[in-house]
Amino acid sequence: MKTVTELEDALSTPSERLIGDLAGLDGDILVLGVGGKMGPSLAKLAKRALKAAGKPGSVIGVSRFSSGGLQQELEAEGIETIAADLLSEEALKQLPDARNVIYMAGNKFGTTGREYFTWAMNAYLPGRVAEKFKDARIVAFSSGNIYPFTPLSRGGATELTPPSPVGEYAQSCLGRERVFEYFSRKNGTPLLNFRLNYAIDLRYGILLEVASAVKEGRPIDLNMGMVNVIWQGDANEMAIRSLLLCDSPPVTLNVTGPETVSVRWLADRFGEMLGTEPVLVGEEGPTALLNNASVSHRLLGYPQVTLRQMMEWTAGWVDSGGETLGKPTHFQEREGAF
Repeated sequence: MKTVTELEDALSTPSERLIGDLAGLDGDILVLGVGGKMGPSLAKLAKRALKAAGKPGSVIGVSRFSSGGLQQELEAEGIETIAADLLSEEALKQLPDARNVIYMAGNKFGTTGREYFTWAMNAYLPGRVAEKFKDARIVAFSSGNIYPFTPLSRGGATELTPPSPVGEYAQSCLGRERVFEYFSRKNGTPLLNFRLNYAIDLRYGILLEVASAVKEGRPIDLNMGMVNVIWQGDANEMAIRSLLLCDSPPVTLNVTGPETVSVRWLADRFGEMLGTEPVLVGEEGPTALLNNASVSHRLLGYPQVTLRQMMEWTAGWVDSGGETLGKPTHFQEREGAF
């Protein structure tokens, strides 16, 4: 892939698995927080899948749409859009009812110094949304950051691992889950907490960060020695398909790729692909923030895009100077400060 157009098309092309699942889904799909990194391609993917499944439902994207041409871009794809501040009670009340809600609204970067805003977005707003859409199915995006760091030999945290969030961002993510759980139990709302880390496309993500550092000769810190990654298109597909897994009390689902990937190995492989010797500093710590997604793989199947394919696409993108979002993941952060 050489262009953003090709990338967006790849991210939003539905699989037969997704089309088949949406054939059995009733009602519209409302995407709250559609303006983030993953939202636009998720909305496009859902719209294309509904069309391919012959379903009449609409896809509706809600965001502030405060800058750029995203609103027009989505509408050109047949996605209905609503410009709204979800923290506004009046704006929230006016949103249309929908049978299916994908909750992507939240705040991570910029938490330090504005902790109050992160808590409002990540823990207060979910309660308002849960009350508004108590008769809907809700897939709520969450994060593997709520887990403790685990020994590299243990294969990552599972859904049964007790949360132990580090820092206020991760704590607020656990708050989001607990608030959604309360209202799911109170109202019988079918819900699924979608614990994701780390999605990538070619414009952002761990693979881009490692490959770019290799190409530019910047040092790569090995303190977070192992990571998980998943192609954004696969993560989005799993989120949409998870609408059929929602239940009350809520379901919890870890979502990432099947590998526990060595950062050192990634750097060495990108060095081979880009013809540059990586600059590695530090040593791997005994623990890392790792996510065991074997349950989601059993329920939804393995991701379709392999690690090697992601790496080859990323190396080609970096080598050709492809567009990036300038939004680092800070995957090496061990103190929870974002």
